Amino acid sequence: MKASQDFIKQLELLYEQYEKEVLEKLKVGILKDTTAKTYLTHSNNFVRWCRNDFVPGDRNQ
Repeated sequence: MKASQDFIKQLELLYEQYEKEVLEKLKVGILKDTTAKTYLTHSNNFVRWCRNDFVPGDRNQ
């Protein structure tokens, strides 16, 4: 793990808020589907990287 459990927990809570905000922008037409998907994929990968569950450039499950 690249970060402490406390940090990961806070990061996951922030990610949940971010996800809601992105999905709301998608719902009202501010973001396109592909843009929202990109935002969420990359930010989720960052959270996974902090958990040591993602390696950029590797094949990930």
